[in-house]
Amino acid sequence: MRAYVIKRVFGMIPTLILISGLIFIVIQLPPGDIVTSTLDRMQSQGLEVSAEAVANLRAQYNLDQPLLIQYVRWIGGFLVGDMGYSYLFTRPVSELVWERLGYTLMITVSSLIFTWAIAIPAGIYSAVRQYSFVDYLITTIMLVGLATPSFLLALMAMYAGYELFGISIGGLFSPEYRDAPWSFAKLMDFLSHLWIPMVVLGLGGTASTMRILRANLLDELSKPYVVTARAKGVKPLKLLFKYPLRIAINPFISTIGLLMPALISGEAIVSIVLGLPTIGPALIQALIAQDMYLAGSFLMLLAVLTVLGMLLSDLLLAWADPRIRYE
Repeated sequence: MRAYVIKRVFGMIPTLILISGLIFIVIQLPPGDIVTSTLDRMQSQGLEVSAEAVANLRAQYNLDQPLLIQYVRWIGGFLVGDMGYSYLFTRPVSELVWERLGYTLMITVSSLIFTWAIAIPAGIYSAVRQYSFVDYLITTIMLVGLATPSFLLALMAMYAGYELFGISIGGLFSPEYRDAPWSFAKLMDFLSHLWIPMVVLGLGGTASTMRILRANLLDELSKPYVVTARAKGVKPLKLLFKYPLRIAINPFISTIGLLMPALISGEAIVSIVLGLPTIGPALIQALIAQDMYLAGSFLMLLAVLTVLGMLLSDLLLAWADPRIRYE
């Protein structure tokens, strides 16, 4: 196992290098750059910029250098924590990234936990009580949730909150805590707002996750070893949790690395609707404004999280399933 972990960790390096190159190329594909976008915005406001100021701005972003030099300087600064300066937000990129990444991960991880907390019990019950009334009811509710886009759920939550309770659902903090330093009161206020994006994002993946578990568990429950164990008098709960469930839950573990980017991509639209200070809205604004340092840093961090998530999935899968031996 140690050799496998070392091999996978070193295998991540060329993967991330290739991803960084693709990110840089894709960001450079649209015509223009951050300087031209900034000049167009300033000219639309009636402001004039001297040629010397334009040249200094291009030099600041290394846009007067060949593309290869631009890439090397960008990825080199990224590796040492210097992600550049965002002209769009007039702040260092590193401050924006770490500030918004924390909120994004909190929402994404809580949504993943919510998805599993609902989908696993529902999937187990549906498999054990196949074709029962509750099975059909759970399946219907889950499919309705799967068919409803996350942004529409967010809009419905905002409408229900305003019409039924007279409160505005949006953001991660109340107005009095938005710019206040962290304290216990601010933490509790944050948790009171966190459940809304958690539920909205989590419901989308709950239906598919539950159906996968139900199908896998039904397949395992019909196998000869389960029939034999049941005939020998093994208690139903012990039989269910000791073998079939451990095997049926493998797809959950193997897709952790894929669920994270899926939740984060869905988080972008939900965050715009709910006004959340996360990566999604800032990334969209950076791509529109061609703020290469900000957009590239966001995308690169998401790539790193995805690769680390896939590594974590493989290690947990090897730990959970004794049949798997990477040696």
